[in-house]
Amino acid sequence: MPSLRHVPRAEAFAAATSVVVSVVLLAVKFTAYYLTDSAAIFSDALESIVNVIASLVAGYSLLLAHQPADAQHPYGHGKVEFLSAGFEGGMILLAAAVIAFRAVEEMIHGPGAHELDVGLVLVAVAGGVNGAVGVVLLQAGRRRGSIALVADGKHLLTDAITSAAVVTALAIMWFKPTWTWVDPIAALLVAAYIAVMAVQLLSHSTAGLMDRQDAADDRLLRQILDAHVGGASEPHICSYHKLRHRHSGRYHWVDFHVMVPATWDVRRGHEVASAIEYEIERALGEGNATAHVEPCANEECASCGSRTAVKS
Repeated sequence: MPSLRHVPRAEAFAAATSVVVSVVLLAVKFTAYYLTDSAAIFSDALESIVNVIASLVAGYSLLLAHQPADAQHPYGHGKVEFLSAGFEGGMILLAAAVIAFRAVEEMIHGPGAHELDVGLVLVAVAGGVNGAVGVVLLQAGRRRGSIALVADGKHLLTDAITSAAVVTALAIMWFKPTWTWVDPIAALLVAAYIAVMAVQLLSHSTAGLMDRQDAADDRLLRQILDAHVGGASEPHICSYHKLRHRHSGRYHWVDFHVMVPATWDVRRGHEVASAIEYEIERALGEGNATAHVEPCANEECASCGSRTAVKS
């Protein structure tokens, strides 16, 4: 059974705040929809259902991601955060489809929005709260390296932006009562926008699950290893190859082969490998680096005492 004691207090508080705020705003937005019968407000309210479900999933994924590695999961549970982001992306995409259907239906049968002043106030308040909480979650997720919190924060910010679009549509109809066509058009624009956000979330989630190489991590790792080739930094190595790395949520897993002079004994090779592993782990944050030591076969290697060094 997952235990809360492994979850940092700041992340637990952020996840709980997201759930509570999402539930309250869901009630506010559906009240606004009940009063106005606006397709634009319906689009905003429907996304709030996704917010509640996504916040619950994100909270559970954080709980599970922080559980220590075990016999069945020797690499830990970090990848559940990618699953959470993918689930959230799928839910947003589904919401976009339902919103678009509702907007088209209103275009066919004619808009029937009313009580726009009440809806305007309720949606504006909900959008402001969503935006504030979204910024807090996004900052917390980036600071803690949590893709689940980042995805939840982006979702709430997306919701705030869609609320702003809805408020704009309601304001236009309030000042121009005959412009009822603005309502379904605003709903379609909201659907298109959140669909784009959903695809981005799904793409990021898929990349993590498929162990796509992170370009920024790759540059950092090669910069560290290159500094140890040819005598630039201590400890010196002859070359390296088979560098591989992946993410498991916020955790980094790195493995590579280092070539050292063939005259070194096992102890010295192990000490050099451990020093470089530690340097990489400190640079990446949470994670693990593993080096495999091999004897250098390059007769002209500078680290072995000859003229040049070659990096594989």
